Amino acid sequence: MRRETLVVRAGLHSDPVTGAVSAPIHQSATFVHTRLPPPGDNSGYAYSRTSNPTRTALEKSLAALDGGARACAFSSGLAALDAVLRLLGPLAGKRLIVTEDPYGGTVRLLDKFFRPIGLDTVYIDTSDTGAVERELERGALALLLEIPSNPLLRVADVDALAAAAKRAGALLIVDNTFLTPHLFRPLEHGADLVVYSATKYLGGHNDLVAGAAVCRTEEMGTRLALVQNAVGAVLGPMDSWLLLRGLKTLAVRLDRQQENARGVAEFLRRCPRVSRVRYPGLPGDPGHERLRRQASGFGAMVSFEVEDPERVEAILTGTKIFSFAESLGGVESLITFPVRQTHADIEPAERERLGITDRLLRLSVGIENLEDLLEDLEQALA
Repeated sequence: MRRETLVVRAGLHSDPVTGAVSAPIHQSATFVHTRLPPPGDNSGYAYSRTSNPTRTALEKSLAALDGGARACAFSSGLAALDAVLRLLGPLAGKRLIVTEDPYGGTVRLLDKFFRPIGLDTVYIDTSDTGAVERELERGALALLLEIPSNPLLRVADVDALAAAAKRAGALLIVDNTFLTPHLFRPLEHGADLVVYSATKYLGGHNDLVAGAAVCRTEEMGTRLALVQNAVGAVLGPMDSWLLLRGLKTLAVRLDRQQENARGVAEFLRRCPRVSRVRYPGLPGDPGHERLRRQASGFGAMVSFEVEDPERVEAILTGTKIFSFAESLGGVESLITFPVRQTHADIEPAERERLGITDRLLRLSVGIENLEDLLEDLEQALA
């Protein structure tokens, strides 16, 4: 089945007893045994931290969407990333290469919790294939990519970097939150693991916090499930059901969102008060040709810089449709100030070097009427 069909069928036929079209919410912490188990006997369920039928339906859907062997659902995107990093084994003295402008929470997790136990994190512009290849030649446990990066929307050549990682004996982990499996399936391009903040486009309605990781192999999936059970940062039944419901409209939502994003980016590029627009869907954007070759779309995130930083607060509080809020990927359009919100944990000098300045704004474009979105931005920028 094609991806548009797979998402609609998320959780369908997961209850063979009743044939329910909507996956049931198994809001239970524990399950009755009908005989003295050995492990795996009875219904297959014993305790909801280990597994829950609603979460199982979700995880099977997520694995199918990405073409993976197994998926695990977590209580947040950062919990998913934390579990994936624990798969890497003893970390003391090992190197991890990471996209240099990732989500600020990723930097916080790596620098404040994994660096102190000996993991040497190397941040690099992963849109520069040659630079990453040279860094991999020095040795690395894994390469962690965001595609596109957040918030500068740089695009890595995943095929080339997957080959380079394989030559170096490093795992390739791709954070595919911005594109989702509807637009890009990293496992088909050589990735070993895919991670998501499922709070964003996969859920799509700003009504849950969730994360997911999808593994290429069953062996890796089994190991990840062990981490999931041992650490316990699992997704509960109700949020698993909400995420299943959100998945069903992923294709139609994201198609509309990226159509709107293209219109917003074109408007901003013509605006005299905007000095720079970053959107891979614009011809001429540095990542345009690369993403067009790899993916079936460009996503719905747009970043732009205003000429005058003194205007930023008025823009943030002046929009009436774009809500001034963190997060992204929901049906509602949001506007964010990365330097003070999502990337505040990055050192100021490093933010400035990267281009995450006090003039940079990030838009998560929703499914509203495009003309309304353009009029809202026009009046806020005026």
